Amino acid sequence: MKISIADVSKRFGAFAALDRVNLEVRSGELLALLGPSGSGKTTLLRIIAGLDWPDEGQVLFDGEDALARSAGERHVGLVFQHYALFRHMTVFENIAFGLRVRPRRARPSEAEIRARVQKLLGLVQLGWLADRYPNQLSGGQRQRIALARALAIGPRLLLLDEPFGALDAKVRKELRRWLRDLHSEMHVTSIFVTHDQEEAMEVADRVVVMDKGRIEQVGMPQQVYEQPRTPFVHEFIGESIMLPVVVLNNTVHFEGRPIGVDAQGAPDGVATLFARPFNMTILRDAASDSLHGEVRGIHGIGPARRIDVALGGTQTVIEIDAPRSHNCAIGQLLYLRPAQYQLFPSEF
Repeated sequence: MKISIADVSKRFGAFAALDRVNLEVRSGELLALLGPSGSGKTTLLRIIAGLDWPDEGQVLFDGEDALARSAGERHVGLVFQHYALFRHMTVFENIAFGLRVRPRRARPSEAEIRARVQKLLGLVQLGWLADRYPNQLSGGQRQRIALARALAIGPRLLLLDEPFGALDAKVRKELRRWLRDLHSEMHVTSIFVTHDQEEAMEVADRVVVMDKGRIEQVGMPQQVYEQPRTPFVHEFIGESIMLPVVVLNNTVHFEGRPIGVDAQGAPDGVATLFARPFNMTILRDAASDSLHGEVRGIHGIGPARRIDVALGGTQTVIEIDAPRSHNCAIGQLLYLRPAQYQLFPSEF
């Protein structure tokens, strides 16, 4: 099912939760709404679900006005952070619940209900837990059952609000892979809300980055990471080095000195240079037109290590990544140049 969101706004008093949001969700894709607390992602999800209504704007499901329908009429499956399973019901009955409460004329037969629940239990790989109660399950198992219950009604759309937020890091990582595989098999249009960048990048077909009620960027995970369109996206997605610079005659200056990088067409004036820690190259020889600084700390494990560098003549300390094969010592002077970077003029 395709979802079209046009000029959707929502206010809570003086607070603008959503400000003229426009978004197209492709049929069958797994889309992540990613952003910090207060960015508007959960409000947008609730409006799509029919749990809240916008002050203005349109929400269309396959071209039809979804706002003219109640939540129950939208055929949406919902999964929340805290499972919302019925504690007095077995796993089997939890999954069957949405089918059993349908009006009699729309309710499947008991045999059909049992067959569908058994199929879903197999899909979430928990058939052996059918007779258990929620308090007998782990957090990861409960979340799988919550997802199976949402899928039982045959939703046109699956919505997940911070589905793994209550789980520990190891279980979250396992369930991320599992959800990706499950979606590949089910092909139900799915939207999930998260503030976890790694989660969005690993699971989603496309990522919608939100901040202060607006969409900052929409794109495939790699595209959003490697080609952020705004300073917010660069800083929010992954780690960033940020340096205040001045562009003058297509030359980039830091603290009054050129640093040997192209201005990328940026206009003359104040700007900010953004780079990733692993994109900062350590030069073999001293260079007058480069960044330079003193090593203040060396730490990290594995194939790379993190080096803290206090840039010369300033209080700016940056962290760069370097292979373990690179030998350096506390107090040593390093000459640096960003191999890949972006410049954002001050109007951003």
